[in-house]
Amino acid sequence: MTIFDGVLLGLIQALGEFLPISSSAHLVLLPYFRGQSYQGLAFDVILHAATLLAVLLYFWKDWWTLLKNGLTQPKTPQGRMLWYLAAATLPAAIAGVLFNDWAEQVFRNPLMIAVCLALFAAILWLADRQADKNTITDLFSVPFKIVFLIGCAQALALMPGVSRSGITITAALFLGLSRSTSARLSFLLSTPIIAGAAILEIGKLSASDFTTPLCWGFISAFIGALAVIGFLMKYIKTHTFNVFVYYRWLLAAVIVAFYFWK
Repeated sequence: MTIFDGVLLGLIQALGEFLPISSSAHLVLLPYFRGQSYQGLAFDVILHAATLLAVLLYFWKDWWTLLKNGLTQPKTPQGRMLWYLAAATLPAAIAGVLFNDWAEQVFRNPLMIAVCLALFAAILWLADRQADKNTITDLFSVPFKIVFLIGCAQALALMPGVSRSGITITAALFLGLSRSTSARLSFLLSTPIIAGAAILEIGKLSASDFTTPLCWGFISAFIGALAVIGFLMKYIKTHTFNVFVYYRWLLAAVIVAFYFWK
């Protein structure tokens, strides 16, 4: 693997992790389209660690408020939200432990990825159509039931092509959150689940896994993730999610065409 490959994979991880287009699908599809083999567990773990660092840095004020109030004033809205997020992470964490290997085997097929990309794009499109009528704009006023249901939806992201950010934003929109609040909650929910996955897998790595391309992948994923988060938070203030829906449909069509043409 070259440095260019590492940088490219890092940028794809950054784009796919926080835009509702599925990072796992793109990390599978890139070597598939280029006729290369899977980049390996080390790359996936390190790239996820880079995006985790980026989301922690971007939302450090939110996390400071959540942690401070959650530990000292748990009955305040900010304090309760920390424990809401913790509870909402459990469904995806349990699903990851029980079904991650099965999902990777069953849904890693390009045609299955194409189906997930197209199907969940359609569901996001339906959710986004009602977003202008949604009234929940204050993150700390979101009730536990809604946060937990969004967390349950996050478990579906085990399937490549679903998109963790895409499914949580979709669920949030259906449950009455504004576009900006949906994205903000999605990013906060991503932190513990990405951290948990990285911690579980980091012990499997050896010193030989830390190659130069991997290090450049980490750097590009970190910088790219900061840029992507900032872009999306500004973009959705005045735009819908339609551009991502159309991209997913186009990518699904390209995958199907490439699969049968190849």
